Amino acid sequence: MKAGLIQQANVADMAQNKENLKDKAREAARQGAQLVILQELHNSLYFCQVEDPGLFDLAETIPGPSTDEFGALAKELGIVIVLSLFERRAPGLYHNTAVVMEKDGTIAGKYRKMHIPDDPAYYEKFYFTPGDLGFNPVETSLGKLGVLVCWDQWYPEAARLMAMAGADILIYPTAIGWESTDEDGEKARQLEAWIISQRGHAVANGLHVISVNRTGYEPDPSGQTNGITFWGNSFVAGPQGEILWQASGGKDEIRVIDIDLKRSEAVRRMWPFFRDRRIDCFGDITKRFIN
Repeated sequence: MKAGLIQQANVADMAQNKENLKDKAREAARQGAQLVILQELHNSLYFCQVEDPGLFDLAETIPGPSTDEFGALAKELGIVIVLSLFERRAPGLYHNTAVVMEKDGTIAGKYRKMHIPDDPAYYEKFYFTPGDLGFNPVETSLGKLGVLVCWDQWYPEAARLMAMAGADILIYPTAIGWESTDEDGEKARQLEAWIISQRGHAVANGLHVISVNRTGYEPDPSGQTNGITFWGNSFVAGPQGEILWQASGGKDEIRVIDIDLKRSEAVRRMWPFFRDRRIDCFGDITKRFIN
């Protein structure tokens, strides 16, 4: 599989963001990409820096305008595209939803973000209902895509369940960065923890991991914080956690990476973690905490 990663800094003009993404997807396809992954909530600025009821107007139905638009692009280029959208499911019911467009332009499947953060500048619980579709890979012409979203990155249970359901690869559309008052040492620790965590998912499950983050600075409309500098550093890790490619921190990038899906079988034969799981002793994992 040839996977194309698109790391982009967004602007306030949603139409411009989408045109920029389309141009980059076309370039990735010219470079041989069969699969193109876009970052989390790629159509707009990261609106969750504030709690504003008016911003629910950014949401759309699925199917809807973006799936029509990017579905047409997928068909034009003959590629599979992973989208990340603000879904309006019903009045008062919204999700942060990844949608996979098949190369014929149809919707192959979707995943609703399960873990929803609520931190300063990341007020996602105001906007998003936790997902209810479970951890199920999306079947495509390229294989089973285990699509998760951003905050899901920190949960080994999510990666494990996707792998157990037969995912051929783990994919994380992402929007994560620094608040500008963080000191340099703290910034470095946060970035390294983010990479280590996902490399751990690759190792524990014997799967490639693709993480596509946005980049650039986006101000806080409320002025209560100094805004977010999204740290980029999109990357691909192999099934032993090896870094196959990593983007820069501060610029738009397009990269097409060869993914050898057969390596997962080879690695799992050497490191049979699935064989040795003590499922007879894991019942407490569904508890909030063990006193």
